[in-house]
Amino acid sequence: MDLPLIFRAFSLTLSQVGDPRFRRVLLLGMGLTFALLVAVFAAFLLLLNWWIGPEAVIPLVGTVTWLNDLLTLTSFFVMVFLSVFLMVPVASAITSMFLDDVAQAVEDVHYPTLPEVPRQPLGDAIRDTLNFLGVLIGANILALVLYALLAPLAIFIFWGLNGFLLGREYFTLAAMRRVGRVEARRLRRRHIGTIWLAGVLMAMPLSIPLVNLVIPILGAASFTHLFHGLEGQRT
Repeated sequence: MDLPLIFRAFSLTLSQVGDPRFRRVLLLGMGLTFALLVAVFAAFLLLLNWWIGPEAVIPLVGTVTWLNDLLTLTSFFVMVFLSVFLMVPVASAITSMFLDDVAQAVEDVHYPTLPEVPRQPLGDAIRDTLNFLGVLIGANILALVLYALLAPLAIFIFWGLNGFLLGREYFTLAAMRRVGRVEARRLRRRHIGTIWLAGVLMAMPLSIPLVNLVIPILGAASFTHLFHGLEGQRT
C-alpha cells in the first residue's frame, strides 16, 4: 500500500479547490449530489410506504404514520442521517457524470503535456454506472447480515466494503480514460491494496452528513492523481 502516494493525491486535490474551473465543477457536483440525495430519499420513502404501509403499530409506541412523520419539517434531519448510507450509491452515480470534467480540470493544471482524450460515450457511461450500482447495492444488502451479527464493527465493515467498491470504480473510470478498459483492470489488480485504502479514506468522510456532499467530486480528482501516480510505476 502506497500511503504517501494517496496523501499526495488528496493534497493535490485540495490545493486545486481555489481554481475557478475546478470550483465550478465542484459546486455543480455538490448541487447535483444534493438533488440525487433528495431523489434517493424520496425513493426510500416510497419503498418504506410500500413495504410497511402508511401506518404501523409498534408495541409500547403505538401507531406510527411513516409518510406523514417523515414528510414533516423533521424530514430534512432524517435525510441528513440517512445520507450516511444513501451517499454511497449517490457517489457512484456522480462518478460517471463528472469524472471526465474533473479529470480534465486536474490534468490541465498538473499534467498539461498529456494529449486530450475523447469523452466516454454516454451509453457506455450509463451502462457502467448501472452495472456498478447493482453490485454496490447488492453487496450492501448482503452486508446487512454482517452488520447485525457484528454490530460493534458495523461501521468498519461499512467503510471496508464500500471503500473497496468505490475505490475500484473510481480508479477504473479514471484509468480507462487514458489506458483503456483492459489495462485499467490490470493496473487495478496490481495496486488493489493502495486503491482499496484510498477508497476507505474516501468512504469515511462519505459517512459524515453535509461533509459528504463534496466528497464525490474531490474523490474523482484524487483518483485521477492516484491513477497517474500508479500508472507511472508500470513496468
